[in-house]
Parts: sequence; structure tokens; C-alpha cells
Amino acid sequence: MDIALIGYGKMGHALEAMAPERGHRIVCTIDTDEEWTSKLPQLQQADVAIEFTMPSIAASNLRKCMEMGVPVVCGTTGWYDAYDEIVTLCRQKGGALFTATNFSIGMNIMFALNERLDQLMAAHPEYKASISETHHIHKLDAPSGTAVTLRQQIHRDDVPIESIREGEVPGTHTVRYDSEIDTISLTHEAHSRRGLALGALMAAEYLNGKKGIFGMKDLLGY
Repeated sequence: MDIALIGYGKMGHALEAMAPERGHRIVCTIDTDEEWTSKLPQLQQADVAIEFTMPSIAASNLRKCMEMGVPVVCGTTGWYDAYDEIVTLCRQKGGALFTATNFSIGMNIMFALNERLDQLMAAHPEYKASISETHHIHKLDAPSGTAVTLRQQIHRDDVPIESIREGEVPGTHTVRYDSEIDTISLTHEAHSRRGLALGALMAAEYLNGKKGIFGMKDLLGY
């Protein structure tokens, strides 16, 4: 496939490095307002765009892709106040959108485990649930979109999230259930951005030729 990268930070570079391994070509990278104009022809020729930018501009980038009819995979989090609007626009334009709070295959397995653990813990209110997440100092949203997803899966009131920003940590998430007797915990620790890049490229492959709104459960069949 021909892929356009919207956002050319660390994730953009990771995607650029991995795409040829899966037989894909990066036809353009867009990282500035000027490049939205100068590289528009290349973007319009792309089979799919992959968007990893910032919460403040993600929705605008998605609108532009929808207007041009370019299918888009979005890995940015923290823009979901505009989610309903973007979904409506996508459907109006007959477009395709794949969103996820985390593209790591391992993290999505943890999502499935977290849902099952929540079911099991429903009969044990003596356990107090909490979440912690640690990311690199460059991450702009807190708590992370992944931590918010984990909290949404837990059917208890006021599950606290501790957000830590330090060094160049790719991402570590832990769900804990503490009681006076013991502690149960689930942890996912990313070792690099390659797992996120792989999942995003798999999402792009899945999205190619489709119309509608999709997520990791569609890709993985969980």
C-alpha cells in the first residue's frame, strides 16, 4: 500500500522504518501547515493515512482526510470530545476511520483480560481498584487514552488513575485490586514503539478498501 504519515515525530519515524518490512511505501509525511499544501497531491494518492500528532490538532487533521476521501488510521489520543462529530462526517462522506487508544497487540490482549477481571471482581467489593500509567515526558495528555479505556472497562465508581511522566518510557500500564489480604495486578509494559507501529500498520492493512468506523476489536476479533 501507499501510506501517508500525518505527524513525523517518534511514532512517524517508527512507522516509516517498519512499513517497508510489510511491503508498504511511505509516499509522504506531513508535519506542518505548509506541508498540508505542498504535499496535498501525494496525500490524495495514498491508499491510507496514519495520523499520530497532538490532541489539539488531531480532529482537524481527520476532518481534512475525510473531506479528501482518504481513509485514516488515528493513533492520537485526547481529542475524543470531537469523536461524534468526526464519526458523523466520516459517514456523510462515505469514508473510513480506524481509531484506537493503543495499537499494541499485547495491550489489546490486556484490555480483554481487564474486562474479564472486572467481571470476576464484581462479587468482591472488598478490593479497591486503581490504575497507574507511566509515559515519556513528551506525552501531552494525562491520563493516557489507554488508561482511560482501562478505567471505562471497570464497573466501579471513582477508580483513580496515577499518571507519571519520566524519561523516555514508551508506556507502562497497571491495573491493581488491593485488599487487606492480597493484591491482584495486571501490567503491560511496552519495550519500544515498534509494537504500536506494527499495530497501526496492521490497522491500515485492515482498513484498506473498507468504509465505516473500526477499532482494534474489529481487527483482532476479540
